[in-house]
Amino acid sequence: MTAPNAANTARTVHGRRPPAPVPGDRELSRLELLLRLRQNPLTIWRQRHFREPIVAGEGIFGYGVVLSDPVAIRHVLVENAANYRKDDLQRTILAPGLGEGLLTAEGEAWKRARRTLAPLFTPRAVAALARRMLGPAEATAQRMARRRPGRVVDIAQDMTRVTYDILAETMFSNAIAGGADAFGKALTRYFETQGKIDPLDILGAPAWVPRLGRWMARPAISFFETQVAAIIAERQALRRHSPPPDGAPDLLDALLAARDPETGTGLSEAEIGANIITFIGAGHETTANALTWSLFLLSQAPETQEALEAEVDATGDDLAAAALSGSGLTLTRAVIEEAMRLYPPVPSLSRTALADDAVGGRCFIPKGALVVISPYLLHRHKTLWREPDRFHPERFMPGARETIERYAYLPFGAGPRVCIGQQFAMVEASIVLATLVRTLRFEHAGEPPTPVHHVTLRPRHGMPMRVTSRKGIE
Repeated sequence: MTAPNAANTARTVHGRRPPAPVPGDRELSRLELLLRLRQNPLTIWRQRHFREPIVAGEGIFGYGVVLSDPVAIRHVLVENAANYRKDDLQRTILAPGLGEGLLTAEGEAWKRARRTLAPLFTPRAVAALARRMLGPAEATAQRMARRRPGRVVDIAQDMTRVTYDILAETMFSNAIAGGADAFGKALTRYFETQGKIDPLDILGAPAWVPRLGRWMARPAISFFETQVAAIIAERQALRRHSPPPDGAPDLLDALLAARDPETGTGLSEAEIGANIITFIGAGHETTANALTWSLFLLSQAPETQEALEAEVDATGDDLAAAALSGSGLTLTRAVIEEAMRLYPPVPSLSRTALADDAVGGRCFIPKGALVVISPYLLHRHKTLWREPDRFHPERFMPGARETIERYAYLPFGAGPRVCIGQQFAMVEASIVLATLVRTLRFEHAGEPPTPVHHVTLRPRHGMPMRVTSRKGIE
């Protein structure tokens, strides 16, 4: 059981529950499940899912097990991970746009891609990139400050742009610079069309039966393919005329130069393209969502917002060093972690059991069963968190953070397939949030946002906020 520091509890309990679907007690009919999975899968969860560690039984996907027990989750994702592969529905949704990239590949293809990309995300590599994150973050703060005071803007779009610009600067040596708006729109279109669960896929209809979402996603998929082909061709031409620069290669050079240590073969053009799309998509979409929800939650918690401003003001000019330090920007990081607890960027993980498995005496998982581990559900589970529906960043401050069970909090997944860029993402988010609150203040404008699960967890209709310079209100 985790709890915020007792001395801070009274000061940090905020009056309003952050917006989220209110789970009911009544079990849903098959038709209701199909409709809710299509519209917003967050709404399928019932009260029992937030109270019981393991819920198992027959469902529309066959026999399924929903795990919210940290010991059982560790068994599935770590101790016996080889027995569980990504389920077919995930691949149906992601593969048309992402191809056989790190998120969708299995077996040797996944292992080879993981080995190739791992050196780009070591602590030393992230530290070298952190300072290059400052430029796009500061440019975003300056751009927002130049707008008419009090103007309402969609913060979700701003966060998508800044995280894309950071990715372009750090991982792609600006080979994708300037494409934030176009790529962001294509990604949104993909998630809102192909990213919706189609009832035909649930019912097992043949692949040749037309799906509306798949048809509507075609322009986005075509955009991805065209852009990536151009990126690869341009870098290959550059490599033919001049050697790669000294130092660590960027993502493009690493993919193009990769060779399997056993066979000496490189990645195919399809594998290279799939991983480029994966990193452009996942590399800025998830962090942008975490920042968007962080800014919203701060706007609803004046005491925390003021404390965060004080922390950033006292940090000094070197925000990159502070973000990398274990003792720097602690509240900033805690706010981001609490935002990802309430609104995890990837709200659901699922696996298919390849063989029968007994999970430490807790449950039996038969071959072919669908195993669902939902970070959204897990992070709000009543047996694991005190006041799980409340915004309490104090639970992630030093002293309290250490009491959280490892497999009760999974914003980046766990096990062999844990997010390869988690440290990069946390440093990036800390730098961007600190840079913004140093000079700006954010006030939510409009109706409470609705979190919607379409692959990632986005606010439906964006996040309208009124942005004001702190100098103008102090």
